[in-house]
Amino acid sequence: MEDFTLNNGSFRFTSAACRRNSAHMLPVTDWLSDLPENVSEGDLVEVQFKNTRKGYYHNVDHLPLKKGDKVAVDASPGHDIGEVTLVGMLVPKQMKKYRIDLSRYEIHNIYRIATEQDLQRAAEAHAKEQETMIRARQFAKDLGLEMKVGDVEYQGDGAKAIFYYIADGRVDFRQLIKVYAEAFRVRIEMKQIGARQEAGRIGGTGPCGRELCCSTWMTNFHSVGTGAARLQNISLNPQKLAGQCAKLKCCLNYEVDVYEEATAKLPPRDVVLHTLDADYYFFSADPLAELVTYSTDQRIPANLETISPEQAREIIRLNEEGKKPASLGGKSTTAVAEVGYQSGEGEGDLNRFDKKRGDKKRDRNDRRDRRGRNDNRRSEGKQEARNDSSREEKPRDEKPRHEERREEGERRHSDRGNRHGHNRQHGERREGNSNPAPEK
Repeated sequence: MEDFTLNNGSFRFTSAACRRNSAHMLPVTDWLSDLPENVSEGDLVEVQFKNTRKGYYHNVDHLPLKKGDKVAVDASPGHDIGEVTLVGMLVPKQMKKYRIDLSRYEIHNIYRIATEQDLQRAAEAHAKEQETMIRARQFAKDLGLEMKVGDVEYQGDGAKAIFYYIADGRVDFRQLIKVYAEAFRVRIEMKQIGARQEAGRIGGTGPCGRELCCSTWMTNFHSVGTGAARLQNISLNPQKLAGQCAKLKCCLNYEVDVYEEATAKLPPRDVVLHTLDADYYFFSADPLAELVTYSTDQRIPANLETISPEQAREIIRLNEEGKKPASLGGKSTTAVAEVGYQSGEGEGDLNRFDKKRGDKKRDRNDRRDRRGRNDNRRSEGKQEARNDSSREEKPRDEKPRHEERREEGERRHSDRGNRHGHNRQHGERREGNSNPAPEK
């Protein structure tokens, strides 16, 4: 890349000032690199290590450092090897951007420009990081700890290792540190990071085709809620709203302020517009285009008409005065059906992004309630199965008990009547036989 020079020669910008670091993460452009007073202004230097880890050091020996130099810095104990990313007057402004308080931040010194021996030793230490991470995950799994080791970073001299892990809550890793120290024979430092920080350390490309914001320039992560997507009328598709970290994309917050300002100019949504034709209810709005769509039905899109916020306010004013315009005077539109989607298990619930962390007691109660409901369902299912089996064992031609009793009573009544009629006939016959025979 060639240097940039104005035609009159008043300014010259070198390509080294905008060169990216070897980590290709959180790059910095030194716009003042060619100014003579830039090097002599202050002794603070920004040094970057593996991935997104950066530190600030004093150049007490006034070494001729420039962007891209490998330096050995104080790590207490030992030393670490990093790359210079910024020098001069921009370093204090960079620290202010990252909200670093000089009164509380401990700034170490730069020892020297790294030698070949320093670089070779650091390369040997970094070569063990992948294997160490795999073994560290297995140790944590064996101890039953609910955590994930996302990355391991060895110090330049190989005397210390930083284990970056992710966990939903607090983890008691005192026994784990003992296991790590015995297995790896180095000083152990545990550092908890979030899902977004892990994505920034790993890096990648977003759906927009650019590198992830968390690995190129973003260092302060703000909470992102589903309200940002609803405010911008974005389709509530969890698969599209989630980023590489499985959280809501940070870019959903970029234009929230613009949409809030534009939405404030729209008429109230709960106001009904009364006209001589019909009553119109709010259906949708496009804040940036300043258009509002109304429907004659409160629940479904029917006879949609799109008007401007000024027209809606004018109709509201007329309604307050007791007047009704002939019509809205807007443009008729047709509702567009949203395209459905199918998601995997656990990914279709959009509210999973808004779940609050740390309320373990409530989670345990919810699990207990669900377990109790499942047990009740199983017991009811078993009872129904027993009832079905008993009904199947009963003969189909068997009559109910009350019908059997009724038929038995009818038989007894008929038998009693038959016996009474037979006795009456037999008595009449006997009476007839007792009369004397007529004389001849």
